[in-house]
Amino acid sequence: MDPKADSWMDGAIRLQLPISEADVRKLKAGDFVLLDGEIVLTAGLPTFERIQDYVAANQPLPIDITGGTLFHLGSYSQEVDGKFEVLYMNPTTSTRFNPFMPDFIRHFGLRMVGGKGGLDQASADAMKEVGCVYLSFLGGGAALHSAAIKAVVQVAWDDLVAHYRLVKLRVEALGPLVVGIDSHGNSSFEQLSRQAEDRMPEILRGLDEARAKTETK
Repeated sequence: MDPKADSWMDGAIRLQLPISEADVRKLKAGDFVLLDGEIVLTAGLPTFERIQDYVAANQPLPIDITGGTLFHLGSYSQEVDGKFEVLYMNPTTSTRFNPFMPDFIRHFGLRMVGGKGGLDQASADAMKEVGCVYLSFLGGGAALHSAAIKAVVQVAWDDLVAHYRLVKLRVEALGPLVVGIDSHGNSSFEQLSRQAEDRMPEILRGLDEARAKTETK
């Protein structure tokens, strides 16, 4: 591995997938992690609706995510001689999937979910109950995330466009990813929101003062 690449890994917790509930419970909001192993991803609402249909019918998914991961990652892919290749992947907004995630987390006993933007309180409650964390991916970090892809392990639902298929990848040193919500109910997103709310009066006062100075000139 390039020695220069190691600098951004300093202090990150390197985790091998699949991961146990006990190890997930050790992670705290704000931790940086790197992932090795197999992950499952998709970025489409139609895919989540189909997963929901499978859950309702008590049917197994074509790719088993029990006790595993479900990341909100979009991908640009191509098929060459019948072989599916993921050229790059990048996070999509997780809040779009809020209606699905609490049930999925509980039903599949997910250990890790993630994307960008966080999830709502209902999802955080399910994560606390099951032993699951939300990992925040770097928006616009496609090159970094894509470099971690080592192999396409499995692809399901090829009737959907490639971006929406359920895909299992083998990755190495995927990250650094931030634990945005831990399995104890702590959320970096809530902390940032509270900090922003606390600062809002000060910001508004500053704007009023700046406006007043402009009007007196």
